[in-house]
Amino acid sequence: MELRKPIFIVSAGRSGSTIFHQVFSEHPNVAWMSRLCSDFPRKLWVNRLFLNAIDIPFTGKMLLKHLHPAECYGFWDFYCNGFSQPCRDLLSTDVTGGMMNVKSAIAQITTKKRDNLLIRITGWPRMGFLQKIFGPAKFIHVLRDGRGFANSIMNQPWWRGWQGPDNWRWGELTESQRSEWEKHNKSFVALAGIQWNILMDAFEKSAEEIDPENYTVVKYEDLCSDPVDTYRKVTEFCDLEWSNQFEKAICKYSLRSLNEKWKREFTDKQIEILESVTGDYLGKYGYI
Repeated sequence: MELRKPIFIVSAGRSGSTIFHQVFSEHPNVAWMSRLCSDFPRKLWVNRLFLNAIDIPFTGKMLLKHLHPAECYGFWDFYCNGFSQPCRDLLSTDVTGGMMNVKSAIAQITTKKRDNLLIRITGWPRMGFLQKIFGPAKFIHVLRDGRGFANSIMNQPWWRGWQGPDNWRWGELTESQRSEWEKHNKSFVALAGIQWNILMDAFEKSAEEIDPENYTVVKYEDLCSDPVDTYRKVTEFCDLEWSNQFEKAICKYSLRSLNEKWKREFTDKQIEILESVTGDYLGKYGYI
């Protein structure tokens, strides 16, 4: 299949992009990656067969109980070494000749009906890198209140911040960032906030590499409060058709913001520290 302008969902992570991706995959004209892409990176036609099968009544419902939309970093690392865990954002200048093969490879998963490729990637934005490989693409940044992000990331067993910033994957702290961290007695809450700041800087810089008309921001809070309106705007942005079928699929999901967790789980002192660290960014994105 000829690969049309792909749609990339990009996010810092812990920001609602998983459910955003899950619901968006209900659109009848989008192709998405399942774990089959990581299991069989040389045989992506297997994922195409799966996508064809899910559009068969009854059969599709059974298959969807076993396979779901996924990020598939095994696939990305197979074609682009270092893609999953770089120490900084990947830029257009990081693309090598061999990495260009990923475009023709991934085109194998689209079907006659599902001819719009939908991909989710979290962490570093990598937008300039991806545009270099795929050409013009649509990028949807799923953004969440940094305080909710910090609380969520600290609750993940895989978060490397507990080992300090010299042992994580978000690059070295600048002099001012380290000073801020040490000012708060090397608070892990402060470090989680600094991580969000680092990623927001990366998203702003990465967005400069692409056409503004191909970039939009979806707030997690707006998605939860009015999912139908959010997806109407998203489908228009992506040049996809709106349908009653898609609207009914959206309404099957119960989306509830989990941002109240940070208010409940952080102490007043921790909230004070976190807002001190992230205040400028929270203000920039309309959260305070």
